[in-house]
Amino acid sequence: MIRPRIFLSASRMILGVMVVVVLGACANLRYYAHVTHGESSLLLQRRSVSKVIADPSTDAKLASRLQLSQQARGFASERLDLPDNRSYTYYVQLNRPYVVWNVYATPRFSVEAVPQCFPIAGCVAYRGWFEERKARAGAKQLQAQGNDVYVGGVSAYSTLGWFSDPILSSMLRWDDDELIGTIFHELAHQKIYAKGDTAFNESYAMFVEQEGLREWHHARGEAVDDGHAQAMDDGFTRLVLELRERLKKLYASGVDQEAMAKGKQREIEDFRVRYAAWCDKNWPNDHRYDKWVAQPINNATLLPFGLYDQWTPAFAALFKQVRGQWPAFYDRVRTLAKESKAAREDSLRSLLDSK
Repeated sequence: MIRPRIFLSASRMILGVMVVVVLGACANLRYYAHVTHGESSLLLQRRSVSKVIADPSTDAKLASRLQLSQQARGFASERLDLPDNRSYTYYVQLNRPYVVWNVYATPRFSVEAVPQCFPIAGCVAYRGWFEERKARAGAKQLQAQGNDVYVGGVSAYSTLGWFSDPILSSMLRWDDDELIGTIFHELAHQKIYAKGDTAFNESYAMFVEQEGLREWHHARGEAVDDGHAQAMDDGFTRLVLELRERLKKLYASGVDQEAMAKGKQREIEDFRVRYAAWCDKNWPNDHRYDKWVAQPINNATLLPFGLYDQWTPAFAALFKQVRGQWPAFYDRVRTLAKESKAAREDSLRSLLDSK
């Protein structure tokens, strides 16, 4: 499947729960043990990137990609003022397509996530599993409770600086910009994180990724992407968010459940019709989203959209206000992260209005 940028951003996660296992018995203890075991396995498998590159048995293409990753790692700290630590100086060969599988869930007649709350990371819109089998078992349990569910593969995640996050083989499946951008994105999470506010955290990290990539290409004298892919991603996201808003209004309408269920399916089918018309008009030769649109769609499959780039334009406006100075930008973002969620969102709306 083509890996559009919206799906890359929607398949990252914050994994900050490993160290809470020692806090004592609770209903989530088995899950914490699973996550701890998964993270420990990665730490045991990691090898220094420099040693992998120097190893004569290393495939030349892999060595080249890893060399690029280290150039990006240096650029992140030297030019983007991101953490200068050992993260992304190790490599792990996973021998599986994803490092983690995220499980999203919503009530049958709601577009709001069933929250998953952790002592360190706060409440987020998903729960991540290192084994697809366990992720699908978890999804099945949530489905049995009457929820809509969605399981999505994850190429990379951040431990928020608790551990030295490695380059994962799953991160090398996509193109160079995806690899470089992922490093910038995850290091941004290490620098600043607002507990329990996925939209803020991901929008901020997405801005750092996008602006970081722009500066990376400029510094290397390389042409910047013409924006075709981003324009299509943005347009598709708007279509999906429009569907979410239509469903939200339906669920708030007060009609009986039978009418609501029929209305839900009608809105989803209407979305597919609108998508086809939009593609024919604007992107007749680009079919990157066809497979996603053709799959079964429910409330949970819509969750990642908007969570990961809702406030990105606000951070762009903030960056412009500080004249593109990264230290000043992070100071302002850190101040926002310390505010209450309501106050933070008011500040972000003000930034959007200032554009």
